Amino acid sequence: MAKALMIQGTMSNVGKSLLTAGLCRILKQDGYRVAPFKSQNMALNSYITHEGLEMGRAQAVQAQAAGIQPEAAMNPILLKPVTDMGSQVIVNGISIGNMKAKDYFAYKKRLVPAVMEAYEKLAKEYDVILIEGAGSPAEINLKQDDLVNMGLARMVKSPVLLVGDIDRGGVFAQLYGTLALLEEEERQLVKGLVVNKFRGDRSILEPGIRQLEQLCRLPVAGVVSFLDVVLDEEDGLGCVAESGLRLGADRTAAEIDIAVIRFPRISNYTDFAVFSCIPGTGVRYVDRVSALGEPDLVILPGTKNTIEDLLWMRQNGLEAAVLRRIESGTPVWGVCGGYQMLGEELKDPLGIEGEPGRAVTGMGLLPIRTVFTEEKRRTQVEGAFAQVEGVFEALSGAAFFGYEIHMGQTRINRENGLMDTARFFRKRLEICRPLAYVMEVQKGSKQMHEEGLGRGDVYGSYVHGIFDQEGIGELVVNGLRQRKGLPRLEERRVDYAAFQESQYDKLAEGLRKSLDMKQIYQIIWNGI
Repeated sequence: MAKALMIQGTMSNVGKSLLTAGLCRILKQDGYRVAPFKSQNMALNSYITHEGLEMGRAQAVQAQAAGIQPEAAMNPILLKPVTDMGSQVIVNGISIGNMKAKDYFAYKKRLVPAVMEAYEKLAKEYDVILIEGAGSPAEINLKQDDLVNMGLARMVKSPVLLVGDIDRGGVFAQLYGTLALLEEEERQLVKGLVVNKFRGDRSILEPGIRQLEQLCRLPVAGVVSFLDVVLDEEDGLGCVAESGLRLGADRTAAEIDIAVIRFPRISNYTDFAVFSCIPGTGVRYVDRVSALGEPDLVILPGTKNTIEDLLWMRQNGLEAAVLRRIESGTPVWGVCGGYQMLGEELKDPLGIEGEPGRAVTGMGLLPIRTVFTEEKRRTQVEGAFAQVEGVFEALSGAAFFGYEIHMGQTRINRENGLMDTARFFRKRLEICRPLAYVMEVQKGSKQMHEEGLGRGDVYGSYVHGIFDQEGIGELVVNGLRQRKGLPRLEERRVDYAAFQESQYDKLAEGLRKSLDMKQIYQIIWNGI
């Protein structure tokens, strides 16, 4: 059976996810078979495995850092918030329905066998399991039936590294106070402390470190500085890295300005990370009309609640502002939920996203109608763009790989395939065409089918990761540059997968300088 090490934090967003990813890469570099594990994750950024199962993106990133294929066992429980009071509950990669927080709290102890089965599967296949906790182990109101922090550490007999965030201040109180709220049995599991997100001269911190070690009777296994790396984050919250992809990033000075609408329930926003790797290109996430400006491209991203986020955009004026941009000639691209919004109507007869029987009018830019059903589509896909019209015509025939993950069945309203769109397309008739042709990768299926739609400079697709394939991002950006009269970029063909690999290595290099790896290896081998 594998050895284990658990990374817990004094609070959310102290950097557990990226520290775990970095340690995965270090152990891989050192010749160990290592896998990540997080028993329960709450996130809107998810990933689809090659079997068509859903898991948290953070664990997929950690698996990639470890050099292995992501699998649902690495994240047996995924909670995806649908409303402020409830989430979709995904167990072993498959949704079992929506639950209110109170109902899930009462239900979750039934999931302990699923968690242990997933962990034991990995423990038989790997040398080391790096486990990520959630939030804080000192949430005394949540300790009952805990299966993600100290409760899990006890079940799998894992030593714990406790991480604090110095950037937000009070790191000594964070670490000492967290330990003080633990029960004695839990304190015995903690074998070391880590101070994360440090800026400045470490020598100034040393007196505090020594006193903290005396007070806690535990070694400080590292002081980790901010690291200039770019990795997919869980829900847009900055962790270890100072990333230009954060949702708060503002890069309006770039030659090409891409504005992504920041929905309240935005999901899989990492679909657009590749654009931030292209010279002269900026990606902004905007949530109000005053921040929209005059972008070169507007993107409507995925969302966990399409209807609510469409109404949010409608009520705060962003929908009208986006329509004005389209009327002025700005292209728009919708992905997943954003694609559904571009249509004529969205219906939710079963209450998948909220109140049963609700129906709302879409933005009316594409002749599609979406009905939300209980069935969730989860699959990896590969395909190629069809004959693309408008500013992105150079995409025609380009191959891509990605995945679909959505509720709702979308049908084309064939009667409106050719319609007068003078309001949005400068008094022209625009014909809707399939955006791409794809085939499913899972279950041996090779059946090709149409995917997405394009009409003029309006594009919609269900495929996440459609821009990630080498060269796709540059084709999009060069289309925008040509429209602005800017010179084409030199042929670079950004390989986003290779870029991510370089970032894992860069993260590992930074952590080796900041952490006492000899001490961490001793903690792993000695166990509890």
